[in-house]
Amino acid sequence: MHGRERAHHERDNNRLVRPFEWGLEFISDHVNGDDPRSVLHRHTEQAMAHSEDFYALPEITDFNLSGDQLTWTSAIHTPSVENNLARARYFPVEPTRARSPRSAVVVLPQWNAQPDSHVEACRIFNFLGMAALRLTLPYHENRRPPELERADHLVSTNIGRTIQSMRQAVLDTRAAVRWLKNEGYERIGILGTSVGSCIAFLAFAHEPDIDAGTFNHVSGFVADVAWRGLSTRHLREGFADDLSLEELREFWKPISPVPFISRLPEMGRRPMRFIAAQYDLTFPLDLTKDVIAEARRHDLPLDVVWLPCGHYTLASLPWKAIDAWKIAMFMRKHLG
Repeated sequence: MHGRERAHHERDNNRLVRPFEWGLEFISDHVNGDDPRSVLHRHTEQAMAHSEDFYALPEITDFNLSGDQLTWTSAIHTPSVENNLARARYFPVEPTRARSPRSAVVVLPQWNAQPDSHVEACRIFNFLGMAALRLTLPYHENRRPPELERADHLVSTNIGRTIQSMRQAVLDTRAAVRWLKNEGYERIGILGTSVGSCIAFLAFAHEPDIDAGTFNHVSGFVADVAWRGLSTRHLREGFADDLSLEELREFWKPISPVPFISRLPEMGRRPMRFIAAQYDLTFPLDLTKDVIAEARRHDLPLDVVWLPCGHYTLASLPWKAIDAWKIAMFMRKHLG
């Protein structure tokens, strides 16, 4: 299975090793020559002490649904014009099939997902009487600026831009939930895969209108995945010796799931399902087990599904069929 994982990884030969950058301009308007480590340390302290503010969603006044395409101005303004228009594809349910109460699932695909990724999952939700809203992640698909071949700006060797991009993804997710609530949906679930799982978890920890969550591949700290994961070897090479793993973990703490697990008990007992792969080389197994242990330490309503495959091979039969079944049955149970 590890051999298959490596073979899948090697199929993409367009990964670029980009130079390390602090990227302070993406998190602060007033740097003034300060030491980058000090700026990032203060940013982490502020974001963690006031994460409700860090992930607060302002009013959205320009939601526009045209056909099945929903757009709005993202709450985060970036230098990329294309990226500033948030996008999602809407999969409504035929009235004769709709569940009561009205239910919908926000779907967050994986890093570098193509436009057809997770569309099948959305149609499965429709079959079960639930609507779906598939989010286009920052710098993906129509949001990707022309100079990029891959969605490199979402997670990169630019420390500040990665923080901004992941924060933007969380706010776009919360905006998607708000639109669904405005449309009259009473029960809302969230499905995230790989980096989408991380984003979904951060949204779950800050958005009380999400009632249930399924997280496909789980890991506790973005830094550890970037440093050790198979899919992010090019990032590790780009970081070189410019900073340590411990520093990166501290700087990226506000965009990592584990530090926010302690928030969940006070938000009510909302059911969660973690789906993990036993042969995952992208989200190393010990990191997944650490997240599970932390969630259980807080007595969260969690169930865990282990599949005997890897990160990439989860998208192959028979694993993707089992995965889809586990996701669909969980949502049908908890959004009804």
